[in-house]
Amino acid sequence: MRKLLLVISLLFCLAIAGKAQYYLRGEIRDEKGNEISNVKTFLFSRGYIGFLSSSFGIPSRLSIDTITLIAEGYETLKSPVQTNKFQKLVMKMQQATARLTQQHLSSVTKNLKTNRQTIFPQEGESYTNLVENNFVSTLQAPETGFALHVDRAAYSNIRRFLTNDNPAPPDAVRIEEMLNYFNFTLPAVDEDDEEAPARGFTCATQLTTTPWNKENQLLFVNLKAPKLNLAGLPPSNLVFLIDVSGSMDKPNRLPLIQSAFKLLVENLRAIDTVSIVVYGGDIGVKLAPTSGADKQKINDAIDLLVPNGDTPGAGAIKLAYTKAEQSFNSKGNNRVIMATDGDFNVGETSEKALEDLITKEKMSGIYLTCLGVGMGNYKDSKLEMLAKRGNGNFAYLDNINEAEKVLITEFTKTLYAVASDAFVNITFNPKMVKEYRLIGFDNKLDALSDSTSELEGGEVGSGHSMVAVFEIVPQISNKTLTNNDTLIAGRYGSIKLHYKLPSEKKEKIVQQFTIPINYVPIEQADETIRFATSVAMFGELLKQSRFVKDYTWDNAKLLAQQAGKKKLSPLQTEYLGLLDKAKKIYAPAKKKKKNGSEED
Repeated sequence: MRKLLLVISLLFCLAIAGKAQYYLRGEIRDEKGNEISNVKTFLFSRGYIGFLSSSFGIPSRLSIDTITLIAEGYETLKSPVQTNKFQKLVMKMQQATARLTQQHLSSVTKNLKTNRQTIFPQEGESYTNLVENNFVSTLQAPETGFALHVDRAAYSNIRRFLTNDNPAPPDAVRIEEMLNYFNFTLPAVDEDDEEAPARGFTCATQLTTTPWNKENQLLFVNLKAPKLNLAGLPPSNLVFLIDVSGSMDKPNRLPLIQSAFKLLVENLRAIDTVSIVVYGGDIGVKLAPTSGADKQKINDAIDLLVPNGDTPGAGAIKLAYTKAEQSFNSKGNNRVIMATDGDFNVGETSEKALEDLITKEKMSGIYLTCLGVGMGNYKDSKLEMLAKRGNGNFAYLDNINEAEKVLITEFTKTLYAVASDAFVNITFNPKMVKEYRLIGFDNKLDALSDSTSELEGGEVGSGHSMVAVFEIVPQISNKTLTNNDTLIAGRYGSIKLHYKLPSEKKEKIVQQFTIPINYVPIEQADETIRFATSVAMFGELLKQSRFVKDYTWDNAKLLAQQAGKKKLSPLQTEYLGLLDKAKKIYAPAKKKKKNGSEED
């Protein structure tokens, strides 16, 4: 009997121990330390648990259990865990996911280390912290590269600051976008060449004097995309994603966007479809897919929009892509057009969270165009990032004229891509080029500090003409180049252009060009070269760059005026006015005291 009681007591103790509860706490991150959410989880002692967030706490029946984690884009993790200790679980990205989440560069020079520089924050508005490109030794790093894109938001945003008698934040000044704004085309590229689309991109280069350093040279590289035949444009499946939150309740925000979209509607055809998704107090579909022929119905839906509530941007982006996928046209132009001040304040609001979201969405084959508006709380950095990671483009609308330029005058450049993931590699000849500096295409501070960063290609619209400018420290003087015909047969380097057709996801096209020695003094250079030089220097002065200490606003204006022997266009005339405004803001005239001395 005593033996039986002992056995019963032992079994009772074991049963209690079997029901004993432990509590497993921990966190789930990737190899870079970023949090991972929505992780499907199993415990050996309990089976399927459900989906965990990055930080978790779950009961367990064992002091040492086994956890299994499954998440999209990551390798499955199965690991023993001590349930009485906090667990730091690290999931390894699959190779394809790792590529998508890499920091992306606007330009790159191989084997080059970059130092951190000063960050210039702008109160109320957010801009990406940029590091200006420095001179690079050709012997140490002969190859460099930059991304192609049609973004031109920086120029109209700068115009907004100057028009309001305010200096532009240095990080708001992206010189490549300022040059993009004017769509410069060098003379060697024939605008009316009907065979250009069959050949792909055309390329022209020009060497001239650097106005702020007569010993140096400027190299202009002009890449022009082929034009689509307007009569044969593919059907468009467009989703207007419109911010109607309370922050949009100002004349230069929602009303401007409504007017802009109504201009766009006038260009739509019966084969095009439009859906409207809005986000403000809530997220919703205001217009189901509607033919472009039914312009009144589309415009009525636009007119009914009223600003109200918070800004749940992330959820709205997901819904817009869902609507675009439901109407997806495999032979058409599928695009979300997002219009906002970028001030997301509900849901996923950090740039990193939004970046991860848009990176996944772009794999659907849907392009993204971002239209920024507003001032004071305008989030330039978020919209720029969304456009670039969403395989799209970015513009800033400061007035209705800019809306007409972006959505009517440059309709095909904005909405119809002819190339994606486009970037350029340039290899300089060390016998001709001692050092070089890429003007513009400055990189984000955090991307430069990430050793896994890679060059990110961009989207190029139909017929877009992009100009990049290098400052060159030559091995042979400008005077020698001018007077020595035997050097003309030489080469400054070579250009390799990489891109994909919008319909192709994997196959890359490579075009190669050479950089001839075609030096011309700036005084004799083509008008386009002189005006583009002035615009580049306008940007350098706005950034207060250390490279142009002896160059003035008057120098930039004189160069632009000399380039206008023919009648100036309205854009060029406006540009001269902006130079005058900038001079008053950045270099105000000194007042004379009664005794003849000067004071600020």
